[in-house]
Amino acid sequence: MSGSKLNELRHDIDELNTLLKQAKRKKVQNILSLEARKLETEWVNLTEIEKSVVASDVIAAPTTSSTSTQSKRYQIKLNGYGWDQSDKYVKVFVTLKDVQNVPKDHVFCKLTDKSMELHVENLDNKHYLLVINKLLYPINVEECHWKQKTDMVVVFLAKSEQNVKWSHMTELEKKFEDQRSNRFKPDEMDNKDPQESIIGLMKNMYESGDDEMKRMISKAWYEGQHKKKTDALDL
Repeated sequence: MSGSKLNELRHDIDELNTLLKQAKRKKVQNILSLEARKLETEWVNLTEIEKSVVASDVIAAPTTSSTSTQSKRYQIKLNGYGWDQSDKYVKVFVTLKDVQNVPKDHVFCKLTDKSMELHVENLDNKHYLLVINKLLYPINVEECHWKQKTDMVVVFLAKSEQNVKWSHMTELEKKFEDQRSNRFKPDEMDNKDPQESIIGLMKNMYESGDDEMKRMISKAWYEGQHKKKTDALDL
């Protein structure tokens, strides 16, 4: 599911870098560079999910004895998961080695209509936590459930509206995809002057971007104008 997204994102990054090489004005170079770095970060994150890499922020929890390693507990935040769907459920797959050996009451979920938290306690002396906020659509909490399988936990999120296909897991993923689609339309740029394409791209980035993107573009514009004035004074 995410392979095609990775390829599309890679093509967008390559095109941005091509436009960056064509750009002549400093402020335009700054904006394109910022956007390219942002997409590179997104590409890295999606690559990690694709490989089911479990990235962890390890935090030592308070213990009753500082000398006993057996009394220590660590919370590991999970970022990697896979998902699929049927007409009734969105299924979340979380890979954890030997999770089938954990008592059932140590594996549980905390759910709202738009979020889920998976908790796995005391697996090899560690606590694991997966948090997914702002689900794309509401879920029916009472009909959700989860199962322990060999080296995996599967969470069944019951759709509030059955037969509705989820295009993305979260609102954030959909927002990113929509913005990417609106910003970059290579076919429309093929017959345009490179500088005109860059200006049009910047305009789309600003109009469809979130507050952070607009702030970065405004900052790049200000710095470019300020540098232009400074260069003029030095002449």
